[in-house]
Amino acid sequence: MKYQLELRHLKYFIAVAEDLHFRKAAERLFISQPGLSRQIKQMEGDLGIKLFERHNRKVELTKAGRYLKTEIAQHLNDLDRIFNQAKLLNDGIGGDLKFGYVGSAMQEIIPNLLLKFRTENPNVHFSLKELDNQKQIDSLLSHDIDIGFVRLERVPRDLQIKPILKEHFCLVLPKNHPINATNFKNLKQFKSDAFILFDSKYSASYFEKVMQIFDDNGFTPIIAHNTIHASSIYKLVENEFGISIVPKSLQTQNIPGIKFIELKKVSQKTVLSVIWNKKNRNLILKKFLTHIN
Repeated sequence: MKYQLELRHLKYFIAVAEDLHFRKAAERLFISQPGLSRQIKQMEGDLGIKLFERHNRKVELTKAGRYLKTEIAQHLNDLDRIFNQAKLLNDGIGGDLKFGYVGSAMQEIIPNLLLKFRTENPNVHFSLKELDNQKQIDSLLSHDIDIGFVRLERVPRDLQIKPILKEHFCLVLPKNHPINATNFKNLKQFKSDAFILFDSKYSASYFEKVMQIFDDNGFTPIIAHNTIHASSIYKLVENEFGISIVPKSLQTQNIPGIKFIELKKVSQKTVLSVIWNKKNRNLILKKFLTHIN
């Protein structure tokens, strides 16, 4: 079966499928609306498939259209990767690796891995983006990133996860807080304090583990603020809006207005894991994974 489709037909289809509006898609593609409509009609005729249900003011994907939208978008992403890889090779660069990460992974884990990997692979280009756990999952499934660093326990079937760091939690307190490492006994000492915690959307499993710490200490915390950024937590603690609990890897000496108490006797630990898509064919990813113990 032969089809007279060109790459532009696929891009036109994806634009309409995303916008569900021919005029908006045409403006985004910088072509006329009648021209776009003709191209989509041509694609439907060549495939023998109805892709859209057209109403007076509404456009909907058919069942076949929804399927093609998912598959074609994936293949266009793959094609972009292939062209980008070819360009990198042409420019003397050995490959490209795109990272997603939660903030704590950037303290030591990722820098140490990159230094080790770059020693053996000096021509590899890296791009890094801080993303919450769910955005990393979505980006891995869509192949927008190659590898992620998350605090999750379960992932979708197409993804592979490997724990790389298990660590204690730490209390974060204002520098002048009366409790310190020498007179700290347990969390019950803070049952009247306001807490600033990572939002549950940062990671539902991580949030639940933190709440288990409070359960084990017999009280429900006063949660004053939720955020997904450690820098926001530290700024709020420094200005005495509350105290916090964070992974030990987020402990820093760079903020003079806060202090940390490691919760060594707390049974709960937090785990940082590396995660990737099993279907990812990036050869640089395969090389990088060999450096993760």
